[in-house]
Amino acid sequence: MKTPEHAPVQQVVIAGGGTAGWMAAALLAKTMGPTVRIRLVESEQIGTVGVGEATIPPIREFNRVLGLDENDFLRRTQGTFKLGIQFRDWGRAGDCYMHAFGEIGRNLGQGNFHQYWLRAVREGHAGRFWDYSVNETAALANRFSQVDKLPGSPLQGIIHAYHFDAALYALYLREFSERLGVTRIEGKIAHVERNADSGFIEALALEDGQRVAGEFFVDCTGFRGLLIGQALGVDYEDWSHWLPCDRAVAVPSERVDPLGSYTCATAREAGWQWRIPLQHRIGNGHVYCSRYMSDDEAVSALLDNLDGAALDEPRLLKFTTGRRKQFWSRNCVALGLAGGFMEPLESTSIHLIQTGVSWLMRLFPDRRFEQANIDEFNRRSLWDFDRIRDFLVLHYILNGKDDLPFWRDCRNSTPPEGLKHRMELFEAGGAVYRELGELFTESAWLQVMLGQNMAPRSYHSIVDGISSQQLRDYLNNLKTIIQGAVRQFPTHEEFINQHCAAPSP
Repeated sequence: MKTPEHAPVQQVVIAGGGTAGWMAAALLAKTMGPTVRIRLVESEQIGTVGVGEATIPPIREFNRVLGLDENDFLRRTQGTFKLGIQFRDWGRAGDCYMHAFGEIGRNLGQGNFHQYWLRAVREGHAGRFWDYSVNETAALANRFSQVDKLPGSPLQGIIHAYHFDAALYALYLREFSERLGVTRIEGKIAHVERNADSGFIEALALEDGQRVAGEFFVDCTGFRGLLIGQALGVDYEDWSHWLPCDRAVAVPSERVDPLGSYTCATAREAGWQWRIPLQHRIGNGHVYCSRYMSDDEAVSALLDNLDGAALDEPRLLKFTTGRRKQFWSRNCVALGLAGGFMEPLESTSIHLIQTGVSWLMRLFPDRRFEQANIDEFNRRSLWDFDRIRDFLVLHYILNGKDDLPFWRDCRNSTPPEGLKHRMELFEAGGAVYRELGELFTESAWLQVMLGQNMAPRSYHSIVDGISSQQLRDYLNNLKTIIQGAVRQFPTHEEFINQHCAAPSP
């Protein structure tokens, strides 16, 4: 049998910078080394969205693969540590819960912890579900430490992500990438040149007359999707019937103390407001549906609910929640907003860039562009987007606001079929599951369901094997261990000052 010819791609062109472009450039340069010439085209005249300042724990693996020093990275990006997302007023008015990272409690034998907790609720001696979360206990006490296990116990330690300035992160990765040989080209794309026979992209023609040719193109041009959408004509699937918010207004404000270690997502009249604490400021935004609220009303609602003085004029963003029907077409892959957008409710925007770049590295093509690689990349990307979509929709479906039209309509909408099945399964007996490869854990699904007042009709009988007193002692011991360990941690600000304090901007 004749061995297939090896025809490696040697010319990669990334269209667009920002977080997506420079994450792609950094990982490509780190993993492909000198075998591939990488050029990135961006224009100083085109701003980036720049509001993706909150992340989830897998970002640590991306930074580790690049070999970034965590303390240096946090200093350079004005970063803080993130232990979870607190949701305010999403169930009934006054409700508050946290989607805390990491495990809740500890399984006992073959019984899942939450099933023991559900039994204790029935018996009337359960604490809050989050009393058994290391991350939430530390976040509310404003304490932080880097420990894999709680001292003297088998309990998992702190699981963290970051808050950071996305523009500074892009700049940090740009410097990293350029040290590894990536070439940045300043310019605005005027035209995308395609081969008349194959339809493949051959070059980017810039407004100043430059022509940037390549063999493989990465579209990081944001909502415009200049390559994947406008040039290649890949359709966009609209999810606004499930996630109706279509606008956001964002503004930074003065930092206030104490320096928090969690994102806040507070429900408003026709959407929700985020609050992200950085070392030098607080990032704020109001995500809303324009069918229920005007832009002026949205701006007023945001400015009226800041903790400190606004540091800039509010910026308005318009979007349609959804994704491309393909993320890889011909010789072009779309990453970031060019591929799709889901509101930042669970801080997944940067994560979806990360997973896209990671799968691209695993399936990196040669010049034959084998369809099997393209199909697998698209399958993985569609899977990731669809599972995350279902998790976000859950927050809206479970709201308890009867008096507000936006929320009432969200609650009465028909969920995606997979989400409907998950909800029915949990209501029946408290069962939760994590499908192979999906982002959110059983703990994440549980916290949203329980936090927004979804109550199972029963619990699993496997947890009836211990007495009520044994169950009571087990829960009390867990709570005591967690509280005792957290009291020994330094405050979040003390930890940052000791390890990664940023210079004053």
